[in-house]
Amino acid sequence: MQRLPIPPFTFETATQKVQAAENGWNTKDPVKVSEAYTPNSTWRNRGEFITGTDEIQTFLTKKWNTELDYNLTKELWSYTDNKIAVKFVYEWHDTNNQWYRSYGNELWEFDKDGFMQNREASINDVKIEESQRQL
Repeated sequence: MQRLPIPPFTFETATQKVQAAENGWNTKDPVKVSEAYTPNSTWRNRGEFITGTDEIQTFLTKKWNTELDYNLTKELWSYTDNKIAVKFVYEWHDTNNQWYRSYGNELWEFDKDGFMQNREASINDVKIEESQRQL
């Protein structure tokens, strides 16, 4: 089974991979999103370390239950044969209706079949007013 596009990446296929990730994460469906990763995928997300599909799904469920009205954009930063670097921004609000804009960078590594096996994410949150939303 493959998850297209597969490595080695070109500019075109790396861009497609980034767009597919953006589309997937914006569904806010933890099961659907987790299907893009290997069963033993490892993540560093901020200060959390996550391994495997079950932990990914648990993490994403918690994330989207607290980051309400989540909306994400991703942009290709660079790529090599089986690695992609991405910068992203997303906006969301908490249960008190405090809005945030979260900025970050991700480093992705893919297996030969196009599934992400490693993800490193560094993210910073900035409080914003609802009137400052851009996404």
